[in-house]
Amino acid sequence: MTKYALQRMIQAIPLLFLVTIVTYFIMNLAPGGPLSMYLHNPHVTQSQIAVLAKQLGLNQPWYVRYFKWLWALLHGNWGYSYFSGQPVIQLIGERLPNTLILMGSAFLVSLCLGIPLGIYSATHQYSLFDYTFSFLSFFAWAMPSFFFGLLLQMIFAVKLGWLPVAGMYSEFYPPSLWELLRHLILPTTVLGLGSLAGWSRFMRSGLLEVIRQDYIRTAKAKGLKERSVVLKHALKNALLPIVTIIGMDLPGFFGGAVITEEIFAWPGMGRLFLSALNDRDYPVQMAALLISAALLILGNLLADLAYGLLDPRIQYN
Repeated sequence: MTKYALQRMIQAIPLLFLVTIVTYFIMNLAPGGPLSMYLHNPHVTQSQIAVLAKQLGLNQPWYVRYFKWLWALLHGNWGYSYFSGQPVIQLIGERLPNTLILMGSAFLVSLCLGIPLGIYSATHQYSLFDYTFSFLSFFAWAMPSFFFGLLLQMIFAVKLGWLPVAGMYSEFYPPSLWELLRHLILPTTVLGLGSLAGWSRFMRSGLLEVIRQDYIRTAKAKGLKERSVVLKHALKNALLPIVTIIGMDLPGFFGGAVITEEIFAWPGMGRLFLSALNDRDYPVQMAALLISAALLILGNLLADLAYGLLDPRIQYN
């Protein structure tokens, strides 16, 4: 398994290289640029804009700038923000831990609730719970995250006053674990709702398909308890396709954090990436997209490794 993981990591290098080329090219196709904010500023002349473009290297073709960026990246230099002038690695170091906290919380909530609810729904097919949960899961799946976030803010923060509206900590209290947990509840619910609904539905359908197999009927005919048959025989096989979906959804948490962090003013990578898009801040955009691509590759790798743990018949050659 270790050899297989190393091979996959080596194979990921040219894939990341291709991703950076495509994203850098598409990014430079957008109209305007990092200096477009100065074009209609009467206090900034065209000569000053030309000087800024030369200092930032924006007067060169995109492929020349790309290889300069790549060379600097290989030497540990992620570049500098066009907007703030700060090193990109410093901006990431400040924001990425906050996003990982939010993503990890949403992932755990989706996993710890979605899988058991899907199992219970499958084992109680056509019950009142199954019909109710199916309706709620489809409703949650279709609910736009920005609307759901604003709705939760209005109900639990504005009307009831139970939870804070936004931010990571309160300005009226010293930072503490309790304050962090209170501020995490609403954004975690919004970010994890779609995955919770999706994973529970896939878990339900996958388990229903497995428990109709002949070996499950044989296990039941031998007198094994229903709980034992489901948990020891059916669940592992039903989890295999769910593991793939969970691995593919890992970067989705990072993408969903862009909207969630903006709604709840969460100081993470999502807000940083959105600001970089508005400011045409190419170095920050590339850093965020590179991290997102790395998360996608990591999610697929973890899913493949999990197959061997769930099914011993799978060999890594």
